Amino acid sequence: MKDVLGTALKAYYFNKNTKDKLLTNSSIAEEDELPLDYLLRDFNKMPVIEQKALKLAKGNTLDIGCGAGSHALYLQNKNLKVTAIDISEGAIEVAKDRGLKNAEVANIYNFNTNEKFDTILVLMNGTGICGKLNNLASFLTHLSTFLNPNGQILIDSSDIIYMYEDENGDHWIDASKDYYGEVQFWMNYQEHQSETFDWLYVDYNTLQRCAVYNNLNCELILEGDHYDYLARITKA
Repeated sequence: MKDVLGTALKAYYFNKNTKDKLLTNSSIAEEDELPLDYLLRDFNKMPVIEQKALKLAKGNTLDIGCGAGSHALYLQNKNLKVTAIDISEGAIEVAKDRGLKNAEVANIYNFNTNEKFDTILVLMNGTGICGKLNNLASFLTHLSTFLNPNGQILIDSSDIIYMYEDENGDHWIDASKDYYGEVQFWMNYQEHQSETFDWLYVDYNTLQRCAVYNNLNCELILEGDHYDYLARITKA
């Protein structure tokens, strides 16, 4: 996949192209801007769900989809051992320059390590990584293989049913879709456009049922202000 995110981050961080915009497009919403400074935010500017996850993090931690490294840097500064991975080469380059010690370009599905972790962070709608609902079970099961016996997966998502609600409070969902939280995204930066990729928003009840069915515990930790939530998944 074209590294549009990494290209935008590098231009913003290294070249100070502060007027450039990273635009996101999806199958369910109009074009929107993703402020690049938001990807470099410190703890005080993070949503409460992310702050809660970072406060709950303990021990040897794996940050999946770390982006520019804001979450991992916070934990590193708290003297936690942190490994951070992302598929964006540009994002990892920025994260390292910001001071992140252990960051690498990797996909969680082919991440090669003998380490086990006490905490796995999958934030900024972490369920999105698995793309489709029918991938969720294998995704959670795969993550659990990296856990120490008492380890935890801290993952967030949103229930986007509200996007299908009309003025009368009724919901209109395309019956041909497998699940209403399955979305297609692509990004634009200057003349660059990413390939279209699948992204999954999943309601908490569905996440919990999937976890329990696959012999995992799932606990609702915190609900946000806009249909978002933080969950903790552990081995049963």
